[in-house]
Amino acid sequence: MPLSDEQIERYARHIVLREVGGVGQAKLLASRVLVVGAGGLGSPLVLYLAAAGIGTIGIVDFDAVSLSNLQRQVVHRTEDIGLLKTDSAARAVRAINPDVQIELHPDRLTQDNARGLVSRYDLVADGSDNFPTRFLVNDVCYFAARPLVSAAVTEFDGQLATFRAFDKSGRYPCYRCIFSEAPPPGSAPSCSETGVLGAAAGVMGTLQALEVLKEILGIGESLAGHLVIYEALAARFRKVRVHPDPECQLCGANPTIRSVD
Repeated sequence: MPLSDEQIERYARHIVLREVGGVGQAKLLASRVLVVGAGGLGSPLVLYLAAAGIGTIGIVDFDAVSLSNLQRQVVHRTEDIGLLKTDSAARAVRAINPDVQIELHPDRLTQDNARGLVSRYDLVADGSDNFPTRFLVNDVCYFAARPLVSAAVTEFDGQLATFRAFDKSGRYPCYRCIFSEAPPPGSAPSCSETGVLGAAAGVMGTLQALEVLKEILGIGESLAGHLVIYEALAARFRKVRVHPDPECQLCGANPTIRSVD
């Protein structure tokens, strides 16, 4: 479908990019992205995806906005305190770009609903704040053959990776190849215990949005097979190569996880 005059003006700075152009912008407008978590990472992620013209954005989050969220969760406002984060985020998306269709999922992601939800989207961006959800999203994306762009932030540091372990070339790891299993409950301190610099979450969520756009457009170098580590206090980025783990219980030679249904 050709772009309207309004869309040509709205996305003009994309369209003049040789790597994007009108064809690339049309790809963005036709794409469906699921964002897991509307918190510190999901906030800038959702805002930039909406501004970029992602056609349909699904948002998964069962939590409500609290005052302590506002130091880093920039998609929400003070007047949104008490609202579901999905509703608050949807308000912000609509204010930025009415082109975007929003699908809200104010539920906890579980083994019962994850497969059906993920399969409705082209790509998943995980900004969740707990290990069980991260492992579940990784496993579901593997079985559903959906690219996963995953980001994490704690205190002053962040991590970013793209996972395509379902690619039959065998070149790419999954999340479990790097982190084989979740730490025992209670052993990993939460954000409320360790704290997080709000702008550090903004950096990682913005980088996550950039990688989502690259994956959809098929431009640049994919982060698949790599892990980016950001150290805010040192103003330092490191990009390390990550190989598949042949013993991985999900994507290795002898997997023990065969389904999430």
